[in-house]
Amino acid sequence: MTNQAVDPNPLDRYECNACGYVYEPEKGDDKNDIAAGTPFEQLPADWRCPVCGVRQQAFQNIGPKGTASGFKSNYGYGFGVNTLTPTQKNLLIFGALALGFLFFLSLYGLQ
Repeated sequence: MTNQAVDPNPLDRYECNACGYVYEPEKGDDKNDIAAGTPFEQLPADWRCPVCGVRQQAFQNIGPKGTASGFKSNYGYGFGVNTLTPTQKNLLIFGALALGFLFFLSLYGLQ
C-alpha cells in the first residue's frame, strides 16, 4: 500500500457562464501559458476564457473537484443523495438501472 499525500485545501474550480468551460487550477491553462496549480484568484487581470474569450467576471465558483454539486444549504434535504458526489450519483443511478434490467430479464425464467 502506498501513502499518498492528500491536499487538505483543494483549489476551487470556476465555470464560464457563457460556454461552460471549467478552469481547473490543478491543470492550469496551456493555451494561455498558465502553470498548473495557479488558483483562479491569481490569474492575470487580462486572462480570458480560452474557449469563448469572456472576462473573468463571467466565471462562477463551482467548488473543488469531487465535491457534491449544488448549494450547501440544500445538502440536508432529500433522502441523503444531495451530499453524494457526481461519481457516486452515477453509480447509484446506473446501478439501479442495471439491477432493474436484471430483474426484468429474470421474469423470462418464470413459467
